[in-house]
Amino acid sequence: MSSPERFRRFELDQGTGVSVSFEFFPPKTDKMEASLWSAVQRLEPLGPSFVSVTYGAGGSTRERTHRTVERMLTETRLAPAAHLTCVGSSRAEVDEIVRAYHEIGVRHIVALRGDPLEGLGAIYRPHPDGYAYASDLVAGIRRVSDDFEVSVSAYPERHPESPDWSAEIDNLKRKVDAGATRAITQYFFDNDLFETFMEKVRAAGIDIPIVPGILPIVNFETTMVFSAKCGTSIPHWLARRFAGLDQDAETRKLVASAVACEQVLDLVDRGVTDFHFYTMNRADLTFAICHMLGLRPAPLEQQAA
Repeated sequence: MSSPERFRRFELDQGTGVSVSFEFFPPKTDKMEASLWSAVQRLEPLGPSFVSVTYGAGGSTRERTHRTVERMLTETRLAPAAHLTCVGSSRAEVDEIVRAYHEIGVRHIVALRGDPLEGLGAIYRPHPDGYAYASDLVAGIRRVSDDFEVSVSAYPERHPESPDWSAEIDNLKRKVDAGATRAITQYFFDNDLFETFMEKVRAAGIDIPIVPGILPIVNFETTMVFSAKCGTSIPHWLARRFAGLDQDAETRKLVASAVACEQVLDLVDRGVTDFHFYTMNRADLTFAICHMLGLRPAPLEQQAA
């Protein structure tokens, strides 16, 4: 990943050369709806390359995802990407969803296999009439319309179901060969793992952009539980940073901001310029990190143009 042309954190100037994108999830309640749109309004002026909206297991948030994406198209200047999974739907149903997105103007889909209906850790069983895996879904999207940008997932620490690195890289390559144009990684906290992963990916001849997924930690205990299920390791140094802060929310927030800023700025030093933030529908930490990357809200006249 080293390059003589790369710039470092101290050379960042108004975000020059840095590209960011944000992930949101569709709200379930009026309170969550207000929180989502507050975050969207706060982050939109930073000019993300796109924003993605997640899709629940088995299509459990299908309608809410569609409504959120449609509202972003009509009420903001954002370029929304709709998540789509294989789980719980036939090929015909998935194809119809893809066509519906195309009709309202969506041109970017995040294609995922998806978690089993029973949740992480359960055995995945493809729908008998559906797309079995993400590579099949990517190919199906391309058959519906070839003018979609298609992002897929990547795993710097291997997918929990991958038996070895050879299988992991082969799976990513199948998605690329099917027509994926970008990969977004599962979040991670050890940048050395990401750099090693990138060496494996490039050695395999995979040359699409691989964008690191960054998770600003809102709740450390919840992050530990979810990380154990999805295969993301928690370094000892990270656990020590949050130790003893269970009853100190203000300090936890400051530590979370410092940890995430430290991670992204170290990645900049390693030559990374694109970042995808898992916002958890909150803007504060993500906005602070983007500020450290040199990004600033566009002037109001530019936002209205």
